Amino acid sequence: MSLTGLPAFDETLHNTNVWLKEVMERLGSDDRHRAYLALRAALHALRDRLPPEDAVHLGAQLPMLVRGFYYEGWKPSATPSADRMKDEFLEHIRDEFRHDPDADVEAIATSVFAVLAERLTEGETRKVMHLLPAQIRELWPTGGAAPSPRMH
Repeated sequence: MSLTGLPAFDETLHNTNVWLKEVMERLGSDDRHRAYLALRAALHALRDRLPPEDAVHLGAQLPMLVRGFYYEGWKPSATPSADRMKDEFLEHIRDEFRHDPDADVEAIATSVFAVLAERLTEGETRKVMHLLPAQIRELWPTGGAAPSPRMH
């Protein structure tokens, strides 16, 4: 049964729900809204640290609906951010959770990066990680090391 009557929309709704479920599982939460905020905040922080062309390449691998909120509010001329430290990166995620001062923003970042590492191609994962400062790469599931080849 189609929810929207458009297969492309039904597919992106399904894929987005899969991504949100994975973020929720990694955060140990059943709060879909929190998972959405986590995914959006971490993607925005990541996007703003990448050169515009690389941010676009990353965006192309996201489900259509996720891609929409990935680009929301983006100012390509202001990127990449000069932030080099993990704390500066995490502060951008904390800004999205200002209503929740107890939010574990490092867990949010590592959870979203783990989903990205599972969902992106190996080549895109390597490229994104290579573009990030070492302290931010440490938030990826491989701890900044190149991902191992995936078995499909």
